[in-house]
Amino acid sequence: MRLSLARSRLAFVMVKRFAFLLILISVLVACATSPTGRRQLMLVSEQQAISASKTAYAQTIQPLEDAGKVDNDPALKRRVVGITERLVAQAVKMRPETANWDWSVKVIDEPEVVNAWAMAGGKMAIYTGLIRKLNASDDEIAQVMGHEISHALANHQAEQMSIALATTVGVAAAGAVSDRPGLTTTAASAAAALAIKLPNSRTAESEADRIGIELAAKAGYDPRAAVTLWEKMAKLGGPQPPVFLSTHPSPENRRETLQALIPQMMPYYQSKQPRPVFKLH
Repeated sequence: MRLSLARSRLAFVMVKRFAFLLILISVLVACATSPTGRRQLMLVSEQQAISASKTAYAQTIQPLEDAGKVDNDPALKRRVVGITERLVAQAVKMRPETANWDWSVKVIDEPEVVNAWAMAGGKMAIYTGLIRKLNASDDEIAQVMGHEISHALANHQAEQMSIALATTVGVAAAGAVSDRPGLTTTAASAAAALAIKLPNSRTAESEADRIGIELAAKAGYDPRAAVTLWEKMAKLGGPQPPVFLSTHPSPENRRETLQALIPQMMPYYQSKQPRPVFKLH
């Protein structure tokens, strides 16, 4: 009896060590590099994150469409699309392979919701509450959407999903390498939907700030709006801060960091080069 129990304990320890080894190997081999050159943990491939996001996007948008809350204001929709098409054109210049993404943006009529997001693969949304509560200018909307597009460009959703896998004991570690078969379609779409609701890491936020302000400046939008945007956002804080502030944590030095980037971005903004557009789906 004691011998059997000892063997069981030994087997359990060996299984734990083997699982840990598999996860460690996965971490070592499943790395990627962001547009800023940062090394990223990638247990979930970008293509898998994009596939999962298609399901998550439909699950997020369909109830809002059924409630008549999507693209209600044609003038506002044209305004948002016009800004976003210029930003996406610059995103595609930065990562040409993203020209094949299904880029699109929805304007969600939720007057009290201050939020915006972009999923892997280019599906985006902005809420009317963000535009109207902030009285956002085109330049400020460009900073918001540029920031969100940057999360997609830098593969932050797949990175979030990968970190969740790496830190969850009992996930199919053996399937974490290669095509990650251990991540089921249902689990992947749930993780993708959750990714737009969970806070981004400060590293991801700083990276999206840096890429986003550059995209906006190259698209012809004033980089100084990045600072005024966050000044307005800070005034909306309080006991119940906007959703945007919960999913986009704001370090105390965020405005100072963006302010320091402005001199580098002004030449892009002041350039006389044409500002191309990329037609959204």
